[in-house]
Amino acid sequence: MGSQQYFTERPAAGRRPGSVHIVLPDLHLELETDSGVFSPSRLDPGTRLLLETASPPPPTGNLLDLGCGYGPLALVLAARSPGAQVWAVDVNRRALELCARNAARAGLANVRCVVPDDPAVPAQFRLIWSNPPIRIGKAALHALLTAWLGRLEPPGAAAYLVIHRHLGSDSLQRWLEESGRPAERIAARAGYRVLGVGEGVGRAGGVGRAGGVGRKRRAGR
Repeated sequence: MGSQQYFTERPAAGRRPGSVHIVLPDLHLELETDSGVFSPSRLDPGTRLLLETASPPPPTGNLLDLGCGYGPLALVLAARSPGAQVWAVDVNRRALELCARNAARAGLANVRCVVPDDPAVPAQFRLIWSNPPIRIGKAALHALLTAWLGRLEPPGAAAYLVIHRHLGSDSLQRWLEESGRPAERIAARAGYRVLGVGEGVGRAGGVGRAGGVGRKRRAGR
């Protein structure tokens, strides 16, 4: 799969179905994947770092996975916050189809998989998680983040973004701060950085131990 394909509406790559297991201290998800979406053969290590280090999500409200792909972030949000509404947003129609099927298979009825301009998408969110599409280019990425970070619900909302150092995490952090959105580095591993943005940013003591999450839940059966 060419890296330029996963952020297009209808990927040209031929179908190559597969699956990815997400095994975390509190849950196990088996997700269907395919070519033409981001990281179809394994859980991206940046995504894993975000899942392991971001603070526990709010129990209620509208939560956003921006650039959801086949749904690893959205489904974990939905499993950890069953009383919340999770919005899985992507321009890639194939990714949205996979995300919706994965949510249904896992029994997570609180996931909505939609395109960015869907009129049902709420105006504000209590939390945003994103492994953003860096390869769309700096100008497009800045416009994307400006639009969605502007929808953080005051007071106390937060966004967590994961970016690799070689793909510009440090320059993105500087840009966020220069734009009036102070960003804190929450975690770093193998070149990946998790940036926390917003009033509600906090440090978790490790997913599976913070927020009362501890017993592994098996989903996807």
